Amino acid sequence: MTEQVDIQPTTERRTDQINLSAVAASKVQSLLSQEGRDDLALRISVQPGGCSGLRYQLFFDERTLDGDVVTDFDGVSVVVDRMSVPYLNGAEIDFVDSIEKQGFTIDNPNATGSCACGDSFH
Repeated sequence: MTEQVDIQPTTERRTDQINLSAVAASKVQSLLSQEGRDDLALRISVQPGGCSGLRYQLFFDERTLDGDVVTDFDGVSVVVDRMSVPYLNGAEIDFVDSIEKQGFTIDNPNATGSCACGDSFH
C-alpha cells in the first residue's frame, strides 16, 4: 500500500515527513525536464554504509514499492521507502549552487553525528 500526501513547498518545516525546499523542487523539475521524463520521482533512502554507519541515496525512480510514502511538492514526487521514513521525518532536502559547493543537501535533525566527509551519518 502506497501512501500519497500532497504538500506545497513552504518555509515551515514538517517533523512528520520529509521536506523539500522550493529551490530543490525547482532543480528536480529542471533535471527531469532535461531528461524528457515526467514519469519519474525523486527517491530518497537511507542505506547501511559510509564511515558513520548510514548514508543517503537520492536517485530518480519509476517504481513504486509496497509501503512507500509519496509526497508531492508542487509537482515533484518524493518517494521514501517504509524502512527509511523514521530516519528522514523532519529532514529537509535543499539544493545549493555556490562557488564552494553545488548539489543537493540534507539537513536531518535525526542524525546524531556525521563523518568528516559529510556523506554518512548515525
